[in-house]
Amino acid sequence: MGEVAEAITEEIDKLSVGEIAPGLAALAVSLARSVDVPGNATAQSNAARELRAVMEDLRKLAPVAAETDRVDELAKKRQDGRIRARRA
Repeated sequence: MGEVAEAITEEIDKLSVGEIAPGLAALAVSLARSVDVPGNATAQSNAARELRAVMEDLRKLAPVAAETDRVDELAKKRQDGRIRARRA
């Protein structure tokens, strides 16, 4: 697998969109492979343009990553404490 195809495959895995849009993900990898093949510069350019568009669509479909920070952790502890207090 070429450099672009590997990078696209990794990004698709990181975005967790392979199961959400398997056809679009497969199209992205196929286009990436076309970009990796040396030869016709026009074909590579067209594939790269289409790849950008497909990846933009896939990024829009990606689920929002649930990142928590210290404030979120404190808010959760506070909420849990309130729930325990109501039950007591």
